[in-house]
Amino acid sequence: MIVRASQLFLPTLRDDPADAEAASHKLLVRGGFIRQVSAGIWTMMPLGWRVHRRVEQIIREEMDAIGGQEMLMPVLTPAELWEKSGRIKIPELFRVEGTQYILPMTHEETVTFHAREIQSYKQLPQLWYHFSIKDRNEPRPRGGLLRVREFIMKDAYSFDRDEDGVKRSFEANREAYKRIFARCELETYDVIAESGIMGGKFSVDFLAPSGSGENVLVRCENGDYAADGDIAQAIPRVPTFPETLAAPEEVETPGVVTCEGLAEFLGIDLAATSKAMPVTKPDGTTVLALVRGDDRLSEMKLYDAIPGESRPATEDEIWDAFGANGGSLGPVGFSGEVIADETLRHGQFVAGANRDGFHLRGVEAGRDYQPRFADLREPKEGDTCPVCGGALHFQIAVEVGHIFNFGSFYSKPLGATFLDEDGTERPLLGGSYGIGPGRVMAAIVEQRHDEAGITWPRSVAPYDVHLVALPGAEEIALRAAEALSAAGLDVLLDDRDLRAGEKFADADLIGCPIRVTAGKKSLEDGKVDVRDRATGAERRLSVADLGKEAM
Repeated sequence: MIVRASQLFLPTLRDDPADAEAASHKLLVRGGFIRQVSAGIWTMMPLGWRVHRRVEQIIREEMDAIGGQEMLMPVLTPAELWEKSGRIKIPELFRVEGTQYILPMTHEETVTFHAREIQSYKQLPQLWYHFSIKDRNEPRPRGGLLRVREFIMKDAYSFDRDEDGVKRSFEANREAYKRIFARCELETYDVIAESGIMGGKFSVDFLAPSGSGENVLVRCENGDYAADGDIAQAIPRVPTFPETLAAPEEVETPGVVTCEGLAEFLGIDLAATSKAMPVTKPDGTTVLALVRGDDRLSEMKLYDAIPGESRPATEDEIWDAFGANGGSLGPVGFSGEVIADETLRHGQFVAGANRDGFHLRGVEAGRDYQPRFADLREPKEGDTCPVCGGALHFQIAVEVGHIFNFGSFYSKPLGATFLDEDGTERPLLGGSYGIGPGRVMAAIVEQRHDEAGITWPRSVAPYDVHLVALPGAEEIALRAAEALSAAGLDVLLDDRDLRAGEKFADADLIGCPIRVTAGKKSLEDGKVDVRDRATGAERRLSVADLGKEAM
């Protein structure tokens, strides 16, 4: 196929968008791949849609290879289904005003509605998927395609009769995802993740290291541990503790309201202090969460440890529960539930005395208060691997895929059951598997670009070859394009009336794998310059040999 640039809508730009920080945001806009309609809402321009469709096709082929059946479910969805699943209160849902419909961010409810037609174990397993528009009322869209309000997602859903079947479906999709990202030449890591609003028992993230993103990939230097930063576990350094006390000892600490200030005031290791966060549960009771003073509390882990929709306590709620203000709170004497991070299990720490301007030395879990222990801390640089003790590395990453084992989370409330071999009616057990092709595009650009532009891999590039026709060489350029097209390559023939420098700059910016140039010298020797976009390697080939040589 040959496409003439003079007939293609190709709105390339020389300058970065003023609000862009992520490399993918800058380059996809400058290259004419995408255009913003509103905050978090983007149009795929002709070049961008070609890349998107090629990513889609790779996904489609790998889903079909594991028995996936493609379908299409509607965007407009009855709110009743979400009420039954219990997800109707998700704040990011778009609701259609004046109706009982919503615009879904995912299709678990709808697909489970259809799965009610499965009657017998003989019809299982099933794996259905579709490419569909999703809408999410994202409060802070950013990064071009990295965080958006509307997007196309490939979401797949499996249904099985038992846990063994669910595991087989889960692993089949996991392996398919690995092949998808390998074919896209995208470096990814599949890691244990948080299920969040999707519900269910178990989930795995596919994270692509990048210069921009909203996830943190935590990896061991020895390769035996990787996790999403939201739920990653790690071993921190051992604190240097003050002398052991037989009982807590009150010490006056005027004006000290931070752990850093407390450690400096007392001349102790910051890791020997404790940090308190009071949380209010849905029933109005207050829970006190504790981590070491040198750690940050992971809100994701905390809210996983506390059932229901808990929230940070207000100032009034804190005063009512503790009789003190934030900065002077501690577990000793508190009558409510205390959840302490595992790092507070051993040793004596300095904690708030629940009296403004005072703290307690020598506070010991189990002796002075009775906590429930959980992993509550965010891992950080300097921590070691929980598997082998090796150093942990932290990278910003883009989530490009997420797969879930949701068990009967949707089938029970929606009444999706089947008759098992013994005649017993049982709920279907399911999983869901999502990939956003647009975010895959952005992640590829994050990993594959240089100062001049994008370096697309051949598998998803908008065109295989960008052929630059310089003035006077239009005829030989067309013959070169025809030779390449005859060899099965898609060719973008730049026949625009522009200076050579402008054409070369656009070719580098757009990032097709191969650039072929026909110039005045080509008229003399019948050859063209062939340049590899990623490596910069150049060679000169005759037009007759184009398509015969490996491109």
